[in-house]
Amino acid sequence: MNSRMRAQQPCGSWISALLLLGLAWPVHAGEALVAVAANFAEVVERLEVGFEEQSAHDLTLVIGSTGKLYAQIIHGAPFDVLLAADQERPERLEAESRAVKSSRFTYAIGRLTLWSADPTRVRMDGAETLRAADFRALALANPDLAPYGVAARETLEALGLSERLKDKIVMGEDIGQTHAMVATANAELGFLALSSVSSPRNEQPGSRWDVPQNLYRPIRQDAVLLSRASDNAAARAFLEFLRSSKAREIIERFGYGVP
Repeated sequence: MNSRMRAQQPCGSWISALLLLGLAWPVHAGEALVAVAANFAEVVERLEVGFEEQSAHDLTLVIGSTGKLYAQIIHGAPFDVLLAADQERPERLEAESRAVKSSRFTYAIGRLTLWSADPTRVRMDGAETLRAADFRALALANPDLAPYGVAARETLEALGLSERLKDKIVMGEDIGQTHAMVATANAELGFLALSSVSSPRNEQPGSRWDVPQNLYRPIRQDAVLLSRASDNAAARAFLEFLRSSKAREIIERFGYGVP
């Protein structure tokens, strides 16, 4: 009897040890496919690192213009989360029952700047630079696809320059492509996301005018959990992380406002 009990003791200890180890393992590790507006690409790369360091989950990022990402979602793209550059598309996805109700929130507030790779091009008052019209091309993101393009168009309308400059306007598909047009001097000037111009990756300080926020509607960027991911623990955890003080600090560091 005693020898049998002794034989069972190691077995019981081994099972107990496994159970204890199991409690320490990430039993709910998962993955999420996150669609991200182009203007937020660099920021979300930093957020991804922070999120994965503190969780058991993995993210895969897909970057594009908000308009194109929205179109892909309604045509069945298997995204779990959308980080849009506006409020309109996340609201639409909710109304169309393609997103989880009450999951939408503003994660960042974008800021618009007029930028040139030429350090002498943009004067202290960028409105004067635009009125002078002594440039060949002014780049902005396509307003049909990118909210920063909408803000640029609103700025020109507020300054009364839409008609005067219409023949000089060239459009990028998204804010990243628009930045490239100005950085390579295919356009002398461009309306860009402040975050992309102030990024450490921008090796051309150039000259800029941060557009007064009363000239365009606030660029409130909303995140939303898509319906297919209602039970996706990784997707829900990432959205929760976006609201954290750690995430907010990273977002502000890149030139965005936070609610």
